[in-house]
Parts: sequence; C-alpha cells; structure tokens
Amino acid sequence: MKTPRSFATALANTHLPSVFNPYRDCCPIHDRPDAPRVRKRNLTQCLEAALDARVDTIWIARDLGYRGGRRTGVPLTDEVHLASASTLLGGITLDRATRGPIVAERTAAIVWRALARIGAPVVLWNVFPLHPHETDDPMSNRCHSRAERDATWPLLMALIAMIAPRRIVAIGRDAGLALTGIDIPVMMVRHPSYGGQAEFIAGVHALYGIDEAPRDDATLELPLA
Repeated sequence: MKTPRSFATALANTHLPSVFNPYRDCCPIHDRPDAPRVRKRNLTQCLEAALDARVDTIWIARDLGYRGGRRTGVPLTDEVHLASASTLLGGITLDRATRGPIVAERTAAIVWRALARIGAPVVLWNVFPLHPHETDDPMSNRCHSRAERDATWPLLMALIAMIAPRRIVAIGRDAGLALTGIDIPVMMVRHPSYGGQAEFIAGVHALYGIDEAPRDDATLELPLA
C-alpha cells in the first residue's frame, strides 16, 4: 500500500457487514454500473495529485457519509464540490459515479467553504474510510464500531505513511480521540454538523492564520449528514 493505486486496491478489497464500500460496492438505486471503478479512480487521482503537490496536511473526520464520499469516492466531498476538489488539486479529472440529481451534503459544503478560503490543497480522509449504516437502512449514517476501526486501521496508517504529513487536523471530538497517540501532531477542530459550522470555520482559520470571512448562511440550508 505504498502508492495511491495499491492503496486504493487494498481499500477496494475490504468487506465488512452493514458497511458500504464505495470502491467495491454498487448501489442498485443510485449508482451507475461502473460506479465502484469511477470512485476508485477519483480517489487514486486525488492521492496522486496530493503527492505531486507535496501536500503536508491531512484533514480526518470520523466516517464516510452517505450523501458525500459514499457517492463520490472522495472523503468529505459531495457531488456539488467535485469540481472544487478538481481545481484545488491542479485540474485533475473527477467524475460522477451516480445517476439522477446531484446530491449535496452539509458537512461537505462547510468543509469546502473553508478550503476555498484557505486556497491550499489537503488530503481529506476519515478514521473509518467506508460508509457504516444501520442494518435495515443503507441510506443512513452511524458511528463505526471499534471492531470496524481495528479492521481498517492499517489503511489509515498506510495513508499517513504514504503522505507523510507535517500535521493532521481532526474534525470533531470522535476523530480527535481516535487519533490520540499517533506520532504526528494532531490539531482538533469542532465538527461542522449540528450547529458547529461557525466554530469549525473559526478553528480552521485559526490554524491557518486566516482572518475571519463574512458569514454565509446559505450553507445552513443543506441537510445534515
């Protein structure tokens, strides 16, 4: 798992119950037939571009969401912001893997609002890199279990070894606690969901030494995810 391609292949080979692996699984309702391959290619291109740009920071949240990374293959990125991810990473090609209307995610909107203000690429990831859902509801979000985290922890360690970041930004308390003890500086900011958007943006701006931007309430109208 030393290259983006080998890493994405290892990720695609992971299978766990009540977990959707967007790099392996195909949703019969929303996905195009080649969706897993498209998402795997999206992820590979993001990681290759990050290495080329010598990105030195990884932003890590808790789990992949069903409105964002499950559909795009790019963590913390919904279909609305695929073009933003492409631009920030030097104009790489990122494709939709789903059918029907474009779906927005509130967390992704706020994360990408902050990234647009920063103007520097980062690697986006999750402690648990797949989408955990309730057994009878594949379009739901739940917190991953300790067993699920342990099963995929080597993937996180492989990503960190490959990117060799100077620092990690943990998005939310759960992510911060999960990353306790790793041998890289971890800065924690508030998760932007459930009323935390202002604190998240303020925290990220403080980390990057950026003056506060004007409040944009348009992001508050998006669904929670």
